[in-house]
Amino acid sequence: MDDDGVPASVAAAWGLRDRPGYGPRPGLSLERIVDTAVRVAAAEGLAAVSMVRLGKELGTSAMALYRYVAAKDELLDLMLDAGVGTPPEPAPGGGWRPRLEAWAGAYLAALLANPWMLQVPTAAPPITPNQIAWLERCLAALGDTGLAERSKLSVVMLLGGFVRSWAATAAAAMRAPGDRPRIDYGRALTRLAVPARFPAIAAAIAAGAIDDDAEFDPDAEFAFGLTRVLDGIAALVDGTHRQE
Repeated sequence: MDDDGVPASVAAAWGLRDRPGYGPRPGLSLERIVDTAVRVAAAEGLAAVSMVRLGKELGTSAMALYRYVAAKDELLDLMLDAGVGTPPEPAPGGGWRPRLEAWAGAYLAALLANPWMLQVPTAAPPITPNQIAWLERCLAALGDTGLAERSKLSVVMLLGGFVRSWAATAAAAMRAPGDRPRIDYGRALTRLAVPARFPAIAAAIAAGAIDDDAEFDPDAEFAFGLTRVLDGIAALVDGTHRQE
């Protein structure tokens, strides 16, 4: 751990030091450890990633890995950084709204391509290079909104939280249901949610809003939710301008 509290492995990811430990095993590197962890997580899920498992995959001991990454949380941060990759460059021109739309779409694509990332707790703020680049891109998109810097950060948290929530729902829907029987939701609710007790649900069913035969369009649903989030941000921006 450096004097400023940056873990040695994170400093290495930023290129601030050659490696986070000493006495390394020949051929072993922080990059190989992270790449192997990502490969295991992609194939078997995040629960399969452990120092013991990675040691076996790399032909070394778990203790040898701790010379490069001091704790599992550090490894998870580096795995997230590798999984999310670098953000796409913003399209030239346009205002804050199309840029946030593009950012959200690219972030969703990264999460769905690496669904194991949704299993990683996100209690700590981003600290690794690619994650900081995504933060920078989103903040830069808000540059001409007039929002206070703290409000910009709140917008990033709001938008990122929406995308992660939707990605978690979409990823769960894409997983094989296993032996769980399929339920015709609309027909089941028609029978179970009697109007006297659930009048609002009954009204939705009667209007055809809950219909097993209707085709579900996940892209349209994501676009609907994203538009509502951006509408709220637009109201915040407009309110800021009226106060000037």
